[in-house]
Amino acid sequence: MPSGQDSPGPTLRDTVSPVVHATAFSKLMTASDRSRNFVEACIEAIGAAHVLTDAHDTAPFLTDWRKRYHGQTCAVVLPGTTDQVAKMVQLAREFRFPIVPQGGNTGHSGGATPDASGTQVVISLRRLNRIRDVDPLNNTITVEAGVILADIQARAEQEQRLFALSLAAEGSCTIGGNLSTNAGGTAVLRYGNTRELCLGLEVVTPQGEIWDGLRGLRKDNTGYDLRDLYIGAEGTLGIITAAVMKLHPAPVARVTALAALASPQAALDFLATAQRYAGPLLTGFELMSDFSLHLVTTHFPQMRYPFSKKHGQTVLLELSDSESEEHARALFERLMEHAMEQGLVEDAVVAENLSQSRAFWNLREHIPLAQAAEGLNIKHDIAVPISRIGHFIEATDALIAQAIPGVRMVTFGHLGDGNLHYNVQAPEGVDPESFLAEFQAPVNALVYESVHAHRGSISAEHGLGQLKVAEAMHYKSPVEVRLMRALKTALDPENLMNPAKVLPDVRAPGALRTPDAPGASRLPS
Repeated sequence: MPSGQDSPGPTLRDTVSPVVHATAFSKLMTASDRSRNFVEACIEAIGAAHVLTDAHDTAPFLTDWRKRYHGQTCAVVLPGTTDQVAKMVQLAREFRFPIVPQGGNTGHSGGATPDASGTQVVISLRRLNRIRDVDPLNNTITVEAGVILADIQARAEQEQRLFALSLAAEGSCTIGGNLSTNAGGTAVLRYGNTRELCLGLEVVTPQGEIWDGLRGLRKDNTGYDLRDLYIGAEGTLGIITAAVMKLHPAPVARVTALAALASPQAALDFLATAQRYAGPLLTGFELMSDFSLHLVTTHFPQMRYPFSKKHGQTVLLELSDSESEEHARALFERLMEHAMEQGLVEDAVVAENLSQSRAFWNLREHIPLAQAAEGLNIKHDIAVPISRIGHFIEATDALIAQAIPGVRMVTFGHLGDGNLHYNVQAPEGVDPESFLAEFQAPVNALVYESVHAHRGSISAEHGLGQLKVAEAMHYKSPVEVRLMRALKTALDPENLMNPAKVLPDVRAPGALRTPDAPGASRLPS
């Protein structure tokens, strides 16, 4: 530019030799310089409309679904392509900002919520919402991480296929989050967790590289299964940007029923009978305690208790048949006749149409809403071997009742795969907040000890996030923890990806986090 003409002066970045490493460059800047320059670089890369810094705009991304965790951020960025995600990771690495990946923000363990330091960047995958391909012959669908679960189900249905993952938040959760937490849902009994429904992934690594593993193969023994490293890792090893998911032929008929039983053990015996009679046609088997249904009918009076008298437990079961409704109903009648003759089932009601089937499922799906209406409670998402569920409930219920007379147990869940939502409600008339403050820690310890004694898991489908990190480290063996740390260090040596989630942030590199930065504030659930 000719001398004397106005020109912008050199920026800080211009004055640094190109050979200076990004880490050294970032250390030359103050925190405010880093934040400002990082935001400007993000705006240049993906546009100002997709880089949020105003408190009003960022607020929906900073609180978890259960309002338990509240964080702060230097920016929320919303890339629209995998290349843009990679660019955001590269910039975060250059400017030394740890990353918190986020999907639909429907998690239950705070895994997608930043800490309170304001030094982390939230990368939202919501704009990666395209269905890239449907292959009916290969029974696969290729989707980006931000696609809503219900939209995948609907697209599969258009091809006379079934995408089997189904859960209460399916209208708002995204497949990237489902994969990152290895979500379960109501059909695990037949189709497995999200991990079993995934054939391939596309991932942005902590170095900002793109791994294209979108192969729709059922067999591929050509090395380590990288896919399984990222599923269930909660964004701590990389960012899932797309996936190839399995489809199944859509069933032509479904039979849904409610069965009344005396106890969890009777429900287990009924499960074994149902599996013997129905085999793979049994796609749902949900357990609901009497008090769980009492809460639903109390807080949602339009939903009626399905039986003429109370029963200890109710099972919601569903058969899915590829032959005909007549075949499914005939099989179901034989199953129920045998179960009643054996004294396993005390009463039963069968849905006569789709509306009644939906009403049965609504009873199950409204249990969490009814709990919230009743007041704060102590929640546990646990798993034990199916054969030990009856003993676990009986033994743990007794321990809690002895410790807290009058306590009310809200027990429900996916009996067919061993996953229970084992929740503890305050005694009637006791202030829920006071109850939580006094009893949450000792009840958690009691429940987790019982889970451990029954060879179970303290997190079945909600993940660890930041909620259960310390507890998980307590119950995992030193060998298992060392292996997990070795994986984290190998793939993310700078601790860039979702620090302090899944594993404690014990290294806390000063270049990445302020050593005394507080964690996200904890609020009662």
